[in-house]
Amino acid sequence: MHAPIVAPVAEPPAAPARAGERFSFPPRAAELLRSCVHCGLCLGACPTYRELGNENDSPRGRLYLMKGLADGRIEATPAVAKHLDLCLDCRACETACPSGVHYGSILEHTRAHLQEARPPGGFERLLRAVFFRQLFPHHERLALILGLTRFMQRSGLRALLHRSGAIKLLPARLREIEAMQPELKDEPFRSNAPDVFPAWGGAPAKRVAFFSGCVMDLMMGGIHRATVKVLQAHGCEVLSVGGQACCGALMFHAGEAEAGRAVARRNLELFAGLGVDAIVNNSAGCGSTLKEYGELLPGDARAHAFSAQMRDVSEVLAALEPRVELRALDATVTYDAPCHLLHGQKISAPPLEVALRIPGLKWVALPEAEFCCGAAGIYNLTQPEMSKQVLARKVAAIAGTGARIVLTGNPGCILQIRQGCRDAGLDVEVLHPMELFARALPEREPEP
Repeated sequence: MHAPIVAPVAEPPAAPARAGERFSFPPRAAELLRSCVHCGLCLGACPTYRELGNENDSPRGRLYLMKGLADGRIEATPAVAKHLDLCLDCRACETACPSGVHYGSILEHTRAHLQEARPPGGFERLLRAVFFRQLFPHHERLALILGLTRFMQRSGLRALLHRSGAIKLLPARLREIEAMQPELKDEPFRSNAPDVFPAWGGAPAKRVAFFSGCVMDLMMGGIHRATVKVLQAHGCEVLSVGGQACCGALMFHAGEAEAGRAVARRNLELFAGLGVDAIVNNSAGCGSTLKEYGELLPGDARAHAFSAQMRDVSEVLAALEPRVELRALDATVTYDAPCHLLHGQKISAPPLEVALRIPGLKWVALPEAEFCCGAAGIYNLTQPEMSKQVLARKVAAIAGTGARIVLTGNPGCILQIRQGCRDAGLDVEVLHPMELFARALPEREPEP
């Protein structure tokens, strides 16, 4: 079981402030901002405070800054913006907080104001324009870009650019982004998905709709296929819903609330009236935002109904039993808890309960599994140095376990940890839990 998710801000956002003006927080947000009792229990849970030891880079310090903005005592200076931008929005402070401060919602509201009061610098502004306005809201554009990337990888053009040294002609930041490019082995999930995947073993125990999103659909189609297969093997009939948009998580976290609401409304139209037991997703960051649609789109009855049906795949599977015999897998495995699954959705036990059904595995605990890996949406692009510092601690912890497989249920975390382990020379696989579970299943549904 996990604690119910209560996202705090239900009022329409207030008009943004300009530099030097007082921020106008909605009444509920202002009330929550005052709920912090300044006990400091959040400090030890904060990745940036652990790295820098600066109170301004802790949740308590940032709440002071945000309250100062709301009260008009301080302005949105570059120094203030820097401290708030350095926050990973991992929400570990919410788990640690005895007063129930909804830090993530307050931060996202403040960031939306800061976008107007003090726009970011040139490189970040370009990233925001490309990612949040030109790519993620438009599935076909993102598909085109990733299709070209897939072609460059498979044709050998990317390898040629590296062998010839031509890649060094790019600016340093672009070289870093290029180095993080994952190998696109899988075809997009929705490129060949049927409308319905039947349950294995007879009549379905549940009928669910699958939220495939944008990046996961186009870059990690194999994870989606594994997820659907595991659901089928547990007796679920799975609906593949075409035309889906980005969930909006990256937009909301970065203060691009209007862009986030636009894609959210498109998803609500697609998933309305399907007559399913649940809407299932397999991405921690997406799931956290999808479960908050009711609060992010106040007054929209469809949004509340959608959020009430949203489930992480581990929640659905934990309540079911596999209908086939599982193969034993011989491997040493550890699990890293994605921030927006553990802290955002308050889901801790189900992913492990499901994975522990696989026979033959040797499990080792990962120290500080509850701490962020430093991916945090596009944080590793906008704050690369801090991202690397946070990642280094995670990779060191993984190395100490001796595990050969690391499981984590979020696409950004998978890419970030995979890159960190590769750079450190660790011989480990970084997988989604559904990928590992699918390995324990037969290739296809057994004959009755």
